[in-house]
Amino acid sequence: MCAHVLVAEDDEKQAELVRRYLRREGHTVTVVHDGRAAIEEARRREPDLLVLDIQMPRVDGLDVARVLRAESDLPILMLTARSTEDDLLLGLDLGADDYMTKPYSPRELMARIRTLLRRSRPRKPDAAPDPVLRVGGLTVDPARHEVTVDGKPADCTPGEFHILAALAALPGRVFSRAQLLDSVHGFDRYITTRTVDVHVMNLRKKIEPDPRRPRYLVTVFGVGYKLTDGGHDGP
Repeated sequence: MCAHVLVAEDDEKQAELVRRYLRREGHTVTVVHDGRAAIEEARRREPDLLVLDIQMPRVDGLDVARVLRAESDLPILMLTARSTEDDLLLGLDLGADDYMTKPYSPRELMARIRTLLRRSRPRKPDAAPDPVLRVGGLTVDPARHEVTVDGKPADCTPGEFHILAALAALPGRVFSRAQLLDSVHGFDRYITTRTVDVHVMNLRKKIEPDPRRPRYLVTVFGVGYKLTDGGHDGP
């Protein structure tokens, strides 16, 4: 699976290492060394994936992710020397699809990139489309990657969409956080619970009339989450 990958990394040696590994796997690679250039190249070249360092000059990686996520569904894999849980969750909250802390294994990085590219590649023309999922006033269209609530669009990040689609495929079933994480792929296991909770919190802001009293995406205390038809007065 050959793709065009944009690498935004201010450390030139690190960027060259990532570039060599990507080219070895057959990908086309564009490398930039500051955040403003990352935004400009992403807009101009429309790459298939962005490998994004957080600590960069001019515009940092978090702001790059914020800007680009507002404009597109470009898959974003963040790289950073920051390792606190709050930093990881902030990256996910801004729409990153995956997150790796330095130092990291280049082989693991390539595996994560392959996973993101598989998940984001277009469906083959002759493949049967995934059915549109409807739960109450909520509609999830996997083929178009669209979510609507009572006919109004709700923009979801790729991670949020995969969690919502997993829930909508089996409405009423309770999913543990670990099961929902499996629908997203690739996140560090030690932040499993908080990762899913952040996605659920953001989804509620987008699909619930009152996120503080969710009716669709309901918490089942001590177990996980389930999706209902909106007739349930959730916690």
